[in-house]
Amino acid sequence: MTQRVAVYIDGLNLYQGLKQQRWQRYYWLDLRLLSLRLLRADQQLVAVRYFTAVVRPVPHDADKPKRQGTYLEALATLPDLHIHYGYHLAKRRRCPHCGAIEQTYEEKMTDVNIAVELLGDAQDDLFDTALVISGDGDLAGPVRTIGERYPAKRAVVAFPPARHSAALRQAARGFFTISRSALRDSQFPDRVSNSDGYVLTRPSSWQ
Repeated sequence: MTQRVAVYIDGLNLYQGLKQQRWQRYYWLDLRLLSLRLLRADQQLVAVRYFTAVVRPVPHDADKPKRQGTYLEALATLPDLHIHYGYHLAKRRRCPHCGAIEQTYEEKMTDVNIAVELLGDAQDDLFDTALVISGDGDLAGPVRTIGERYPAKRAVVAFPPARHSAALRQAARGFFTISRSALRDSQFPDRVSNSDGYVLTRPSSWQ
């Protein structure tokens, strides 16, 4: 029997893993295609949920919001993909070296949003297997709850590159690390047309 799979993607955690590996060339990632590449032959993709927050401009990278906006528009062209937004909270941080005060931003609500959608979809019987793409140990609770409350369902973790969590490994029914080849082979074309016919172009450089 074909298993229904819903995919839950922690956008910031995936981004941080790629950045840590210096794999910026893979940022232009078709998340539906990636999800399909991670499935087994007896599985069917029923939904992809992507969790993120709109970034703020920073002094050394004023174009960051524009690049993210282009990417989010590209993602919006994909069928069965839903984008769930958190927000960024402004924080002040003192440099430990020079003592200068700088403003930074911390992403909020992503973990909560993933937990809400994951458990809500389990209650609605959307999936047989939930594939959670994240290395954030804070998600161990909802991942464990799937197995405890819904014994017929499975929560499997796909770790982004360089992002692993012992708590998630213990909570999940299975886990693996996303391969570089899966990322390489799951890129959008350089130009993507949205529903209005506007052509979205892959950013020429990433940071």
